[in-house]
Amino acid sequence: MLKCQHVEQRADALVDGTPLSRRERLALNLHLLICRHCRRYLRQLRALVVSLRAPTAPLPDASADALAERIRRDASH
Repeated sequence: MLKCQHVEQRADALVDGTPLSRRERLALNLHLLICRHCRRYLRQLRALVVSLRAPTAPLPDASADALAERIRRDASH
């Protein structure tokens, strides 16, 4: 039986579709059937990947300038 640590280490392969051996995929899926914590971790990882791949609109110049100024001001304190 796999431990949660192993699932955590291989979760990226499950999310990005990296080929896994049939045995490893079966072991991961069996663990996910019984471990709600790992299922939640994988669900959150998938959501993160989807949100990072989603296109975002660029900031308007005024907002970008205001943000840069705030960062400079915060860094000087």
